[in-house]
Amino acid sequence: MSKHVVVIGGGVAGLEVAGQLSKAGIEVSVIEKEINTGGHLNNWYRLFPDRRDSSEVKEYLDGMTHNHGINLLTNTTIEVFKRNTSHFLITTNGGKELTADAIIIATGFDLFKSSRKEEYGYGIYDNVITSVDLEKMFRKGKIALTNQTVPETIGIIHCVGSRDEKVGNFYCSKLCCVTAVKQAIEIREFLPDSKVFCFYMDMRMGGAFYEELYREAQEKWGVNFIRGKVSEASETIENKLLIKVEDTLAGRPLKMKLDMLVLMAGMEMSEDGEKIAGIVGLKTGENRFFAATDNLIGSNRSNIDGVFYAGSCTAPMNIPETISHARAAVVEVIDYLNDGIR
Repeated sequence: MSKHVVVIGGGVAGLEVAGQLSKAGIEVSVIEKEINTGGHLNNWYRLFPDRRDSSEVKEYLDGMTHNHGINLLTNTTIEVFKRNTSHFLITTNGGKELTADAIIIATGFDLFKSSRKEEYGYGIYDNVITSVDLEKMFRKGKIALTNQTVPETIGIIHCVGSRDEKVGNFYCSKLCCVTAVKQAIEIREFLPDSKVFCFYMDMRMGGAFYEELYREAQEKWGVNFIRGKVSEASETIENKLLIKVEDTLAGRPLKMKLDMLVLMAGMEMSEDGEKIAGIVGLKTGENRFFAATDNLIGSNRSNIDGVFYAGSCTAPMNIPETISHARAAVVEVIDYLNDGIR
């Protein structure tokens, strides 16, 4: 008999899971809250560490779903979730009813809302933007201030909303440092005469070719890295941004005027994930992401038999890690459907 798996989330993890399951002969339905699939991938211009155009990865994921007859339910959310003895019963916001043999949660992450850090001035001062705002500028081919002039000095603040006791996020979002390095290089490519300053707590470059990218940013592109935490940003009478920061390596406080300030927003459990956790009864961990039954040998398994996790709904991950985690989830689900080890 054919099996049916419902995947909740149509981002990188959800689409990879759906494509691999369909290739294995399993019927798949993907529930995605947005009109378009792809999740956060749609926001990025180029991807670290090799700065490949994000459209290449999106094309691969679209091919996975379109070429294998997957049932895509976009602009759709889950309203009711039940389980009988052998199946899961789902009702969507449109009243559609689905019966599934297994469920894969791939709700991903949300970026930290930078307006919560009022001291940085996001939403208060015109030329304080987020990493996503900057990516949109890259896509348009122009980096400009609100008055459409070109910025000459640009600051990048790492760890906005991560490793921050004040907002309750004690964990590292893992990708802020390398994103800042990538974007700093791209700024210098777009604006060769600009000066770029990265303000960091620690440089955590723990991925393949991340350290090399960091060295390239300094040696080839002249990006300035200042170890210190920015305490405050304000606006001067001439519409410059004045930041206060302590240079912990030099052991002295600094004040600096900038034209633009870019905030590297960290990753948090998505609002959709929190909603699903409540509806389904799934456990979350201290970091508020979904809690796997075993972080070492069962990172795809939830506390409910037949419900599995894929991707960054469990922890911050880059795209290669997300795809690998999604493929591991496929193995777990197939084993479960074949009544193997659970």
